[in-house]
Amino acid sequence: MTSQGWDKEDEVSRSLREASCSCGQLRIEVQGEPGGVGVCHCLACQRRTGSVFAALAGFAAPYKVTGTATEYVRAGDQGSRFRFRFCPVCGTNLFHTEEGHEQSFVSVAVGGFADPSFPAPEDSVYDCRRHSWVQLPPGIKAYDKDPT
Repeated sequence: MTSQGWDKEDEVSRSLREASCSCGQLRIEVQGEPGGVGVCHCLACQRRTGSVFAALAGFAAPYKVTGTATEYVRAGDQGSRFRFRFCPVCGTNLFHTEEGHEQSFVSVAVGGFADPSFPAPEDSVYDCRRHSWVQLPPGIKAYDKDPT
């Protein structure tokens, strides 16, 4: 698994966040606040997470990955290809990148941070697939499909 890193001096001056899989073998460190937090109700995310939606936080590079990951590539509705990373030991789907943008951006599963004070989602995509009993936070922007 290739990863991006940063100098130790930079680590001291920036706020680091770490997310990990359930067993702790696979970890990702990101810097600062997320560029965005959202939920996705598409059927692929429901199957991938085993839940009724995926909760994701996007972070700008650099990021640092430790441990070994299994990868799965899936094409999105608009043709973009996404590379999902899973822990081969416990099966946790921890993060993914969009092919061609790996050097600039990473999406991390919010649950991997194990932080109940993590920022709430701002966007909800594939609302057309949202389970009727799922209630969204006030003020969230809901899109019937992917707005990109």
